[in-house]
Amino acid sequence: MTTVRGFFSPKTASGASSLIPSPPWRYSGDLLTVEYRTDPARVRELLPEPLQLADEDPGAVALIWADWQSCSTSGDELLDPVRAQYKEAFAVVRCKYKGRTYTRCVYIWVDKDFAIARGLHQGYPKKLGSIHQTRPHPYGPAPRIEAGARFGATLAAADRRLAQAVVTLREPSETNGFVNGHPMAHHRWLPSIEKGKGLALDELIESGAASFEGGQPWMGDAELELFEAPTEELARLEVREPIAAYYRQLGVVWDGGRLLESGTSGAE
Repeated sequence: MTTVRGFFSPKTASGASSLIPSPPWRYSGDLLTVEYRTDPARVRELLPEPLQLADEDPGAVALIWADWQSCSTSGDELLDPVRAQYKEAFAVVRCKYKGRTYTRCVYIWVDKDFAIARGLHQGYPKKLGSIHQTRPHPYGPAPRIEAGARFGATLAAADRRLAQAVVTLREPSETNGFVNGHPMAHHRWLPSIEKGKGLALDELIESGAASFEGGQPWMGDAELELFEAPTEELARLEVREPIAAYYRQLGVVWDGGRLLESGTSGAE
């Protein structure tokens, strides 16, 4: 009997070709977060059963740009940077499940295939995109982490600009915002290979950081624009009212989640 190995496809005799290694996965990153309020009905339409709108501030959205370095336990990827570095931009909202508040990623774009594969496992709806953000640096023209520093961020997919922001830091903050401050409630979906059979995988799962460390958050103001595109719906989460913007450097470890329930989402 032939045994094939690997945490993810492609599975081979050695497992070396697997697109992603087994968890835990470790991340170091720079995050730019822009929080604002939209029409709660636009949030509600993105929450399948049994999720509900959050009780407080149900229209709150966070659009987050992240510049990551990631690796497995060995850390080998850090010495082969093409396997470790990637960028993403994602929109998160808050929701409620059995009386508890969760964060849910409703849209996300990344620029590497291994990040998409991790998203399939974690329940993130990842797509390919082009993501850029200003990097801080203590020398030269790049912004320092200080009052008045300005950072730009852009997101595009399928040759269309979807979002752009300019964040101006104002002062140190006690938090990095509130929308992305809860465990994640995601669905893992996979259609049956047989026509008309619905979903072969339909799980509502909870996950979050197994460990976390972070630098001093900074708060500021943001100019944010969202744009229509023929195959994207981010602009439906239109900006009704700005809340705040944040910058923070952090490190996290992800090491699995837990099943909340299965077969109840009603997704098609």
